[in-house]
Amino acid sequence: MASDSSQPKMKHELTLLDGTMLVAGSMIGSGIFIVSADITRNVGSAGWLIAVWLITGFMTLTAALSYGELAGMFPKAGGQYVYLKESYNKLIAFLYGWSFFAVIQTGTIAAVGVAFSKFAAYLYKPISEDNILFQTILYTNSAGKDVIFKLNAAQLVSIALIFLLTYINTKGVKGGKLIQTTFTMTKLLSLFGLIIFGFIAFKPEIWHANWTNAWDMHKLDIGAADGKPGDYGPYAINAALGAIAIAMVGSIFSSDSWNNVTFIAGEMKNPKRDVALSLFFGTMVVTIIYIAANVVYTGVLSLHDIATAEKDRVAVAASDVIFGSKGTIVIAVMIMISTFGCNNGLILAGSRVYYSMAKDGLFFKKTGTLNKNGVPEFGLWIQAVVASVLCLSGRYGDLLDMISFVVVLFYVLTIIGIYRLRIKLPNAERPYKAFGYPVLPAIYILMGLAFCTLLIIYKPEFTWPGLIIVLIGIPIYYITKATTKPEPDTAV
Repeated sequence: MASDSSQPKMKHELTLLDGTMLVAGSMIGSGIFIVSADITRNVGSAGWLIAVWLITGFMTLTAALSYGELAGMFPKAGGQYVYLKESYNKLIAFLYGWSFFAVIQTGTIAAVGVAFSKFAAYLYKPISEDNILFQTILYTNSAGKDVIFKLNAAQLVSIALIFLLTYINTKGVKGGKLIQTTFTMTKLLSLFGLIIFGFIAFKPEIWHANWTNAWDMHKLDIGAADGKPGDYGPYAINAALGAIAIAMVGSIFSSDSWNNVTFIAGEMKNPKRDVALSLFFGTMVVTIIYIAANVVYTGVLSLHDIATAEKDRVAVAASDVIFGSKGTIVIAVMIMISTFGCNNGLILAGSRVYYSMAKDGLFFKKTGTLNKNGVPEFGLWIQAVVASVLCLSGRYGDLLDMISFVVVLFYVLTIIGIYRLRIKLPNAERPYKAFGYPVLPAIYILMGLAFCTLLIIYKPEFTWPGLIIVLIGIPIYYITKATTKPEPDTAV
């Protein structure tokens, strides 16, 4: 209709390269530079440190290859939200979208923004998180302890970064993709450089010490009286599984957001082909980089140095060995580039989920409209506001522990959806079919369920809050459904 043609539409301006850079750029934030410290503390050996990253990489690649089938079937904005809606119903899709808005995407944006600020403080100390600008007592809890709100310089810088990138992305997908491709290329080259020079700087005595008992899993006692690493003895089988699951929280968070390219399928030039290929190429490149980086860590740092790196900055410690006294500056610049590009990709893609939800009458109506540049501007700004509140809360660390559980839960549901759709829509066009179906997707489902179950058992303080956030979406769904109506989707 004429009225439809007069409405702004999403612009098909993203290529296969842009999609691949979005996958890689959204995955590589600050995690690879810091989480190996916590993983090492939990597994206590070089072999299991690498094994945790290998398991995570296998899961990520398997999920990405499985999503390729869904991306080809439903090549439009919204990605995983759309897949869940088509596989199950609007309620399940909404619970994902709600969790995505409340904690998954916004919490990740907040954490990556604060990471940018922390490492920028290497170059300019006044923007450090230690620079407290304001503090006040909010209330006194039942234990008689004051709960204090603190505002530090790093939080303000992270909020400024979020609003800057949001503003840039309101001007159209072209500016966002330019930043994404440029910064992702830069950080990929930088990481390759770190890895190559890391291999050159290998210390044989450290490598030999780390890999002599490479599969002796135990929890490191980093507080030993003599300053040397001790341990709490080898794990029993069930405790070992729990330790692996807890260790994988960090690696899964570091490998997450690979699915962001599915959210912007409506802006790809050839979504039926390029979304699936972007998923494969992006996740493969990042998986190789992550494993290689951790091999470098074990070649230049002792396990004790990895586990006790200051503020978990393993890459800083490794860079100091590889590049000398200027190593911290090199790595700080690398991480600033990495987190800047990562947050751009997260911000660019996230609002497309809210756009699709609004079209189904399940989110703020204004989120379902496009500005003159063909992007969901209102969705971008409300995402920025929630992420900024999470920055101010100072609780983004706890939120990230919840994210790994919640996202894997929804990944499992989405991959189960492939089996459901094979039955529900047997004759639907599938330009790309899930690699290794039905075996590989089934393996992911089993591994994902095992991971979630082990976290419920061994880290309940973070899994139950994540579940509660998801379940809060149920009454919100029915209230929203009763008060709003779906709109016709004019997007292509």
